[in-house]
Amino acid sequence: MADSGASQAGLISINDDARRPRDKRAASPVARGLVVHAVIRSALLLASLLLSALVTGGVGATAVAGPVVVDATEVAAAMARGAIVWDARDLSAFRQAHLPGAVHVSEAERALRLPTVQEFSELVRVERNFSDAGLDLTREIVVYAHRGSPLAYAGFAAAQYFGARRVVVFHDGIDGWHEAGRPLEAGDTRRPPVTVRIAPDPRLSVTTDELKARLGRADVQIVDARTPAEFSGRDVRAPRGGHVPGAVSIPYEWNWVDPDTAVKLARRQATDTRGMALKPVDDLKRLYAGLDPTKETIVYCQTGGRASETFGVLKELGFEKVRLYKLSWSAWAARPDTPVETGAGPQVCCATGPATADQRPVP
Repeated sequence: MADSGASQAGLISINDDARRPRDKRAASPVARGLVVHAVIRSALLLASLLLSALVTGGVGATAVAGPVVVDATEVAAAMARGAIVWDARDLSAFRQAHLPGAVHVSEAERALRLPTVQEFSELVRVERNFSDAGLDLTREIVVYAHRGSPLAYAGFAAAQYFGARRVVVFHDGIDGWHEAGRPLEAGDTRRPPVTVRIAPDPRLSVTTDELKARLGRADVQIVDARTPAEFSGRDVRAPRGGHVPGAVSIPYEWNWVDPDTAVKLARRQATDTRGMALKPVDDLKRLYAGLDPTKETIVYCQTGGRASETFGVLKELGFEKVRLYKLSWSAWAARPDTPVETGAGPQVCCATGPATADQRPVP
């Protein structure tokens, strides 16, 4: 599908309540207060969006200062400093077990898809959900899921996109925390609500039209994080198969110590997720040695999830201008005006060799 955007009417109608039949009785002072609060909150968000557009007018986002990926010891130290820990897994998994004091964000999928500044009503929901969860973007934030899960990196990308400047990923996730013998909690845990003001940074993402306009540019490189079969067009999961012209194939699983771990788990050839641990930095540098870290680097997959992991890894390696095409192949292939290539395409790596052609993404 094409990039979504809000209509002018959508900018006026803040939420679904505005479309409900009005009660003819006079509104209570409490109700009037809630309306005034919603209007003020929306006005503040709009002002924040306008300011963000002015501040982030440049092309490309600068690299994050400091590490992006941390281990269990570093997570424990961050927690001791008062960092907020965001569990990006689903609510059922969170309730079964989570890191002490971790928070769960309601309707997190709204935030993870990085709505644009034109999707005003979506941004209002994201801001409210972050506020209700106590996810203060001005604080240090650690995001985790299961080991190797793109969800943690999607949370990292979302936190950065909406204005967080001190956010890291715990790649080994709850698996690594448990293996280190550290304590877990169960049930619901909540932080006190806070007032969050989001400021989307368009330099971190790219739309279909923006990507299309960049095709063939020498200062832009495109990375396809899907499987080799999807890239070549043999595995079709959209109206068309293939890849964005000029893209290079580096499946996100190649970031792992053992890229075939997901397949081995499905075939009962592995008993744990240790193979999904991140490669050492030197191996990752060899993996992406064919790319220029100073160029604008656009990463995509099928719907933006797997690409989020590569987005975070490239940030860890110091790539200066990494952008996430969140709509990814599902949107590109659905547009009749976007060009498509098939076949193996250029290969720019790898020291470890490719993953199996039938490798499937981690659920």
